Amino acid sequence: MKRIILLLILCLALSCGKEKTIQLPEIDHSEITEIHDVSAAYLFYDQTQKDSVELNRKNLISTTNWLVNVDKRLTLKQVIPLIKFLQEKKANSSHKNENAKNYFTCHDLSRNNLGFIEFTTTNYYYEKPEMFFSDISNIEYFGNIHSINFESNQEVSILLGYSADINIKTNRLNLEKEIKKLDSVIGRIVLNFNKNLKFQEYITYKSLLLNIDLNQLSFSNNEFIY
Repeated sequence: MKRIILLLILCLALSCGKEKTIQLPEIDHSEITEIHDVSAAYLFYDQTQKDSVELNRKNLISTTNWLVNVDKRLTLKQVIPLIKFLQEKKANSSHKNENAKNYFTCHDLSRNNLGFIEFTTTNYYYEKPEMFFSDISNIEYFGNIHSINFESNQEVSILLGYSADINIKTNRLNLEKEIKKLDSVIGRIVLNFNKNLKFQEYITYKSLLLNIDLNQLSFSNNEFIY
């Protein structure tokens, strides 16, 4: 019963006296399945209005873990500005809890229950960085900087940091294999997402990347939306 109630709370919200439903993005498996001390925000999709998105954040408490429930049909162009707005509101709050984190809520298909993807330290930028070397935020880091571009036509390309002439074309099914080929040398990977990607596509890619076991490579906290 507790699980059913939680699902209803997260998937339904009241706005202007009308009940609205969010279609949560689906993932195959999530390592994070339970979070305590939470408050929630909702990004609604309105199929009757072109490019319509509505944020409901009335019940957010800055000192809690935030569950951000985003309708999977929204595009990154619609979602990311509001995500950045929420991040800034929490960061600038006069009441802070350094241990409180931010999560996207998902439907974990493997358990038919809720799963969560953390984005507390993710920094979003509205550009595609030239040569992707601007990601080097630590002067002690000297590894290769690779970039992965996720296009709206489901094409994925990997630009190798040690050779600007090598651009590997691939897709979601083969992405892990291509990344593994690069994992023998220390490096960092910068993720770049086309702004027209649906939020479901974004979460699908993020879930896939989070489940890759890497030894020498790491993913940058900076993500670029172009």
